[in-house]
Amino acid sequence: MTVFDLQLKADLENVTDLLPVEDTESDTAYTWFIKFQCGSCHETTENPVAICRNEFSPISGSRGEANLVMSCKFCKRESSASISGPPQSYTKNGEFATVTQIECRGIDPVAFEPRGEWKAKSAESNSRFTFSLDENEWYDYDDDAGETVSVSNIEAQFVRGRQQK
Repeated sequence: MTVFDLQLKADLENVTDLLPVEDTESDTAYTWFIKFQCGSCHETTENPVAICRNEFSPISGSRGEANLVMSCKFCKRESSASISGPPQSYTKNGEFATVTQIECRGIDPVAFEPRGEWKAKSAESNSRFTFSLDENEWYDYDDDAGETVSVSNIEAQFVRGRQQK
């Protein structure tokens, strides 16, 4: 099993604490959209694959389960991945920082798409914002602070990490 840190880098204008929206009351976790590369034949998934830390599938030939169990469409090898916990807030404007960890067996994550709802706090007022990053950027106006707010130039990378205890 290999652990990967998903790190984001973004330009935050007058906002902080960028975080995917999760509903703790209904136990609904954020769904991550990730492209994976097969560890055997090195073929990459054509489209991002949805993986959610609250959904489980059994692993063939094992008593274990994972958030994602898939077979490579070329070599047919089964692989699995699991999100290791809730996401962490992104606060480092313009620098890479870890937002979650993914434990992988037989596949490596290679690309991330920040789909769905995200949230952030105003850096200048008590305003909170919920927005979509489907377009890979977001722009708005903070009426309380009288300033523009935005999240732009989003980049993602995966680095080998250490498993959290």
